[in-house]
Order: sequence, then C-alpha cells, then structure tokens
Amino acid sequence: PVRQALLDLPAAGGAAAAPVAAPPPRCLTSDRRSRALRGRGGAAAASRKHVAGRRGCAAAGTGGRERERQRERGAAMADILEKILNNLLEPDTALIQQATAQLKEAFKDPSVVPALCTILASAPNPQIRQFAAVLVRRRVAKHWKKLSVDLKENLKPVVLQSLQQEHEHKVRHSVAQLAAIIVKHETPEKWPQLLQFITQWTKSSVPGERQVGMLLLSTVVDISTESFKRHFRELMRLFHQTLEDHDNPLVVFYTIQTLTAVVSYMGTDEMNMMRPMIPKLLIAIQALIQHNQDQASEAMEVFDELMESEVSIIVPYLSQIVHFCLEIAANPVLGDNLRVKALSCVSFLIKLKGKAVMKQKLLPSILNVLYPIMCAPPPEGEMDPEDLDLDDDIEDEVEAQTPKHFSAQVIDMLALHLPPEKLFSQLTPLMEPALRSENPYERKAGLMSMAVLAEGCADHIRQKHLHPMLQCMCQALADQSQVVRNAALFALGQFSEFLQPDISKYSDEIMPLLLNYLGTIDNSKGGHLTKAYYALENFVENLGKKIEPYLPTLMDRMLTALCSTSSSRVKELAVSAIGAIASAAKEALLPYFQAVIVQLKGYLVNTSEELRQVQIQSLETLGVLARTIGKDVFLPLSEECCQLGLNLIDHVDDPDLRRCTYSLFAALSVVMGPGMAPHLEKMTTVMLLSIKSTEGVTAHYDNDSKTFLLLDDDLDEDEPITEEEEEEE
Repeated sequence: PVRQALLDLPAAGGAAAAPVAAPPPRCLTSDRRSRALRGRGGAAAASRKHVAGRRGCAAAGTGGRERERQRERGAAMADILEKILNNLLEPDTALIQQATAQLKEAFKDPSVVPALCTILASAPNPQIRQFAAVLVRRRVAKHWKKLSVDLKENLKPVVLQSLQQEHEHKVRHSVAQLAAIIVKHETPEKWPQLLQFITQWTKSSVPGERQVGMLLLSTVVDISTESFKRHFRELMRLFHQTLEDHDNPLVVFYTIQTLTAVVSYMGTDEMNMMRPMIPKLLIAIQALIQHNQDQASEAMEVFDELMESEVSIIVPYLSQIVHFCLEIAANPVLGDNLRVKALSCVSFLIKLKGKAVMKQKLLPSILNVLYPIMCAPPPEGEMDPEDLDLDDDIEDEVEAQTPKHFSAQVIDMLALHLPPEKLFSQLTPLMEPALRSENPYERKAGLMSMAVLAEGCADHIRQKHLHPMLQCMCQALADQSQVVRNAALFALGQFSEFLQPDISKYSDEIMPLLLNYLGTIDNSKGGHLTKAYYALENFVENLGKKIEPYLPTLMDRMLTALCSTSSSRVKELAVSAIGAIASAAKEALLPYFQAVIVQLKGYLVNTSEELRQVQIQSLETLGVLARTIGKDVFLPLSEECCQLGLNLIDHVDDPDLRRCTYSLFAALSVVMGPGMAPHLEKMTTVMLLSIKSTEGVTAHYDNDSKTFLLLDDDLDEDEPITEEEEEEE
C-alpha cells in the first residue's frame, strides 16, 4: 500500500496543479477567486502532508529496524563476553590467555560497555556479574571523557537498578565502586537520583536496604570525599542514628568507614557535631567485636584519623578511649590483630598526648595491662617468634606484630614521651620482681623492659641506673633458659646502641662474657647467633683502642666462623662483625687484614644466589676497611676492588648489592683520588640508571584502580587476566 501511494502521488499532484497552469477566467468574482485559491492551496498542502506522512513511515520503519539490529548486536555481544568471562575463571592457563586476548579485542567495540551492563543485570553466576562490574568500572575510570553523553546517562539507572536487585555482597560492593567512579568524574548534584537512593535506603525500615545504602554511601564518600563536603552536616545527623543500629553490624561498620573518610575534611562545625559521637563510637566498635573482629580492627582506624586531624576532639574522652583499648588488649580470647590495633591506639595517644596521659593518671592502668601481656608464656608446645632458631634479622624480630611485642613498643613510646622519673617510679615495682621471678618469661619481660627504655630514657639511665642494669644483663647471659639469654643479648645490644660512650667503660666486664658466649653456642643455630652478634657489633663498634686486648680472640673467632661453617647466615654475621671490629680497631687490624681480604674476595667472585647476602655484607665490610685500615695499605687493592664491584653490577641484578657497591665506590674514591678517573664513566652510568629506576617503588592506587590490571594501557600482551582481589564480607 505504501508503494502504491507513492506511485499515486504524481497524479494527485497533477490534478491539484492544473488550475494553476491554465489561464485565469476573465469574469471570476472575488469569492470565487478566494475559493479557487483556497482550493489550490488546500490540495497542495494535503499533497505535501501525504508525501511527508509516507516518508515518516518509511523513516520510522528504518529506525525501528536499526534499533532492532542494535539490540540483536548487543545481545550477541553480551553472550560472547559472558563466555569469555567464564573462560577467565577456569583453572586453565592457556584458556585464560586466550580469553584475555579475546577480551582485549572485544574492548575495541564501542558497544562493550552496554553489553557488560547487560551481563551485570542478567548473568546467573555472581562471579561473572562482579567481573562485569569491575570491567565497566575500569573502563569508566580510564575513558570517562570519551564516553558518549547518552551512554553516561544510561549507565546511572543501570547502576542503581543493579544495587536494588543484587543479593551478593561482593557484587554489590563492585557496583558501589562503579557508582563511586561515576561520582568522581561528575558530582553528586549531577546525579540527584543517587542522592535520593542513598537517603531512602539508609533510612529504610528494611535492614538489608540500610546495609546497601550505607555500603554505597561509604564507597562514594571514600573516593569523592571533597564533593560531599556540602552534605557533611546532614551526614553527621545520619551517623548519630546509624551508629546505634547495633542489630545491623554492617550498617555500623560502613558508618564508621564513612566517618573515617570524612574526618580529615571536617570543619569546626562538623567537629563540634562529631564530639558527642565519640562514646557512641566506642559502643559501636564493642558491638562489632562480637560480630567480626577484623571489621572492628578496621573500624578503630577512625581514632587514628581523629588523632592525626583533630586530636583535641578526643581529649575529653581520653580516659574512656584508653581504658576501652586496654580492655581489648588484655583479653587473650580476642585475636592478635585486634589486640595489636588497640595497643597501637594507646601508643599513638601517648605520642600525641603524653602530658594528658600523665595528668589523667592513666600510666598505672597502662602498665598494669602491658606487663602481664609481656610476661605471658606462649601456648603450650610453642615458642615466641623471637626465640625460635630462625635466621631472621634482629630488626624483623623487633617489628613482629604480636600483643607481647607491641606491649614492649608501647613501653618504648612511654620512655620517649613521658618524664623518665615518672615512668621509672611506676615501672620499677613491676620490673624488679619480674627479674627475680622463677618464671623465665617473667625474667624475659624484665629484660625486654630495660631494652626498650634505652633510647627514650638514655640520660636518666646513664646518671642513675646504668651499672645495676648492666649487671642484670650480664647475669642473665648465664641464665639456664635460652629465652632469658636471648632477651639479655637484645637488651645489651640496645644499651650498646643508645648509651655510648658511657657503656664502653664497662668493656672489661662485658667483653669476656660476650666472647665466652660466642665460644659456647652452636654455630648452626642462626637465630641465637643473630642476637649474640647484634650485641657484639653494637658494643665493639665504639670501643676504639679498648678493643685491642680482645682483638686476637675476636678475629680468631670471626675467621674460624668464616672458614669452618657451611652456614651462609653465620658467614654473613661474621663478615658484618668484622666491619664493626674494623671501625673500632682501625690500623690495629692490620695483622689480620690479608686473611680477611682473602675471605672477602672469595665471596665477591662467587655469584651464586645462596651466597648473595654474604656478598652484600662483604661489599659493605670492604668499604669499611677502605676507610679505616689506612690509605697506603688499601691502595694496592683499590683497582681490583673497583673491577670486582663493576663486575658484580654487570652480572647480578640485586638492589641491595648495588647499594653496597656504590658505598664501596665512595670509600674507594677517598683512597684512589684521581686514579678512579678511568672508571667514572661506567660508575656514573649505572648510578644514574639506579636513580631513574622505579624498582622498589610501590604505586599506591585509589580504590578505583586497586590491583585489577586488565585494561591498563601498559599491560603486557602476554600477561593473563586475574580477577580483582575479593572484598572481605
């Protein structure tokens, strides 16, 4: 019919046009003329409408067919993508690599985002839905400006609809992150439906909807905190309500997360609204502990933010917060991470408000909780990490994150920030009985207390307590318990580090004990040796000429350790100790110089991986020798040392080795002077490469980029796709 109508149009047009072509009649009246003109015009208008109508129908038909084809392409694209995503989840490396290549190719199609949105809304597998949300988020994050306006606007209701209908927490979390990225690129005001959704769902009478509302709010605020500043007052009023939703732990958790994000952006008015919220926070976190200790530990980050941003806001509640944290720390039923977090809060408060801690008389309460934790024995059949026969560095042991270790660090913080007289008056009544106890772990606690006092209370110890404390340590070196001997060595090392030169006066008492100890322990027990060498190095390094009487015995022990043991850890410790001995002995080390050089050169020409740490330490000790043994003595070796260092850089790719090699070059420059000129070009070339290198530099991403690397522009073409780290429930 349409075709026939189009064929009929010329005839209709001809009938209407004929009167116009004919000559006008002479006797036409005005009325007849008007009717004739209207008739001609009406017929022409009708003809034009007729044609336009037919064309509109044709266009509508074409447009409908085009939309239908687009829908079909979109559905096909979604099916293809869903299959690809399923393959990415299979435990088959070849299949994953193939799917990765297919997905990269698919992302060249502009319809990929709508197709992923289809998957997000309809895929039966929650992993696939989460995958789709992550991919859309990555695409939006990197290419927002390139997306069409229609696509941007169409994406918003899809996100909100997905949040409404989704029941899997991990998928909801990924969709919330997608919403946050959209807000980051625009503003909340440009997405009023989002604000309406948050308002409605956070105040819903349905617990699950309140969870979703607070999840979305915490996610978008965390990523786009600045853009929500105008809503802070309204948020504060909301938080006062949601913090009391104790029957809905996730609502409480997301509330505290959101608070943590906004604290550093708050002004005076918001801080005033925040102040009465502190007691509610304590009650809310206590409720969280019963539900999820990991979430409770994370929620306690809000106190760190408050202390860093506006510590005065919590001073009125200082006693409540400290006692709350101490109650958590003292509870052995709770997990170590939560207890350590509580102790960390106490430590931070001591650092920032030490005077307030003293003024509110909190020190006795703190020590009465810390000391039993430090004295507690490990579970039956186990040992504290630092007492195991491991080859860990002493620094690693100090940093171990257990309640016992962190309790010692809190005492360290007390020593740094409280008046020594006040601290000693409260600590001594706990420390002295522990040192006399029959329980080895209590004796250990007493020695560890002395160790961590060395830095903060150095002057006070020098003046009043140095000799009696050293006597305690020396006696403990002969204790029947290895646990106690380890603690004594650590304490002696700490005193040697922070109480120079005063401690050197007691070399005649301490050196024989250390040498005797080294002579009696088993060289195969690397963990115990680490503590012994730690104490020895720190003590001998500043002895100066006082080391000379002990030099033969010391060097005999060190060279024997290098020659007789197969343990690379023992060799590393002995080489390091030789460097400390050289710092004190200087030219007096000359009789042993050739024997030491022979050993060091042997390690430096051996590039095996198992001796890597020995190599690194050998370079460092060689640099010490170059600086201390005397220019005339070392000069004949300097050229060979240059070549050794450059050869190692060429053949071994290790940043620590390069660091020590550069230190050796610096020492050699003093010895060689202008003689180093032939090597400068190569040396400076590798140094500049190190300066430009990003090795060891960690990029800290915002939440919108975490660890999912699929769409990174610089992704290796052969790198398999990995799913984003799963969010904790």
